[in-house]
Amino acid sequence: MKQLPYLLIATRFILAPVILLLAYLKGTESRFLIVAFMYFGLLTDIFDGIIARKVGVSSEKLRRLDSQVDLIFWLSLGFAAYLLNPELIKNEWHGVLLIFIMEALCYIVSIWKFGKETCTHAFLSKMWGLSLLITFTFLIGFQQTGWAFYLTVGLGFVSHIDVILIVLLLPKWQYDIPSSYHAWRIRNGKEWKKTVFFN
Repeated sequence: MKQLPYLLIATRFILAPVILLLAYLKGTESRFLIVAFMYFGLLTDIFDGIIARKVGVSSEKLRRLDSQVDLIFWLSLGFAAYLLNPELIKNEWHGVLLIFIMEALCYIVSIWKFGKETCTHAFLSKMWGLSLLITFTFLIGFQQTGWAFYLTVGLGFVSHIDVILIVLLLPKWQYDIPSSYHAWRIRNGKEWKKTVFFN
C-alpha cells in the first residue's frame, strides 16, 4: 500500500505520452478515449494523496513529484487538444499564451526566491484544475470552446497570481499552502492546521 501513491502518479505520467500518441496517430477518432483517460487521470490524482495520508507516506518528495506529473499530464492534454483542433486553438491563442506566461512566471519566481519549483496545491489552483477538466471535455470531446474556455483562462490567471503571492509571502519554501492569505499568516508567525483539503 505504501507504494500505491507512487504507482498512481506513475500511471498519470504514462498516460501523458499515450494521450499524445492517440491524438497524433488516431486524430478525432480517439477523442472520447482521450477524455476517458483524462477522467481516469483525475481519479489517480485524487486518490494518490488520500492513500498517501492514510498509509503515512505523504511527504515533500511525493507532493513535488505529484505537482510535476500533474503539469506533464495537463500539458499533454493541451497539446492533444491542439492536434485535434488546431484552428480552434489558434483562434484562442491570446488566452493560451496568457496561461503559459503565468505558469512560467510561477516557476521563475519560485526558483528565483527558493531554488525550487512551486508546490502549493492551492485552493484556487484546484478550482482551476476542475475548470480545465470541463474545458478539455468540451474541446477534445466535442470540439468546442465557448464559456468553459474563457472561464478557464480567467480562473487560471487569478489562480496563478495567488500562487505567485504565496511564493513572495512565504519566508521559506513550503508545500501545500491553500492561499496567499495562509502564506501571509505564516509570514506573520501564525500557524494553521492542514486538513484533508489537500489531495
